[in-house]
Amino acid sequence: MLFVAILLLSPLPLFGNVLLQDSNPNAELTAPRTSTPVTLSEVSAPSMPPPKANAHPSFADPGVPEPRPFPFQPVKSAVRHSYGNRNEKITWYSLMIAGHAGAALDAWSTRRALSGNFGHEADPLMRPFAHSRTLYLATQVTPLLMDIIGRRAMMSEHLWVHKLWWVPQSVGATMSFHAGIHNIGVVH
Repeated sequence: MLFVAILLLSPLPLFGNVLLQDSNPNAELTAPRTSTPVTLSEVSAPSMPPPKANAHPSFADPGVPEPRPFPFQPVKSAVRHSYGNRNEKITWYSLMIAGHAGAALDAWSTRRALSGNFGHEADPLMRPFAHSRTLYLATQVTPLLMDIIGRRAMMSEHLWVHKLWWVPQSVGATMSFHAGIHNIGVVH
């Protein structure tokens, strides 16, 4: 059995007029029962029909299958590309720090203004948090959303979105610093 497997897998041609029986898995090498000798090229070459005179297929010919489009579309890559370059990465982190620092300044100055009775919270979404320390946590939600939007814009395949990835974080940080400086001005 091992000898037959080695012969089948070896690159050496079969010697003589020996045929292998494919139907029996326990087949042994046997000689053909014909009176005419069989050459090696006749044994190993598969039988093929002669080529047609017209090599170009015709769509009107029912024997030629009609070409069909490929049924599957290419799969989009599961791994998205990372940052465009090192400068974009540094800028994104810098804007992230600036946005969260501005939100902390806004929360601190708002608490200071409210504790001195210099005014009231004008933002209806922040009003429930204005008189407690949860204001610091609540003001960090908007910079976090701006960071996520900026990162997704930086990774965008659309060129115009990719060029403007820094806008959400910059606007958020500017608004937070402006509100914090306004609150400090109200106290003094």
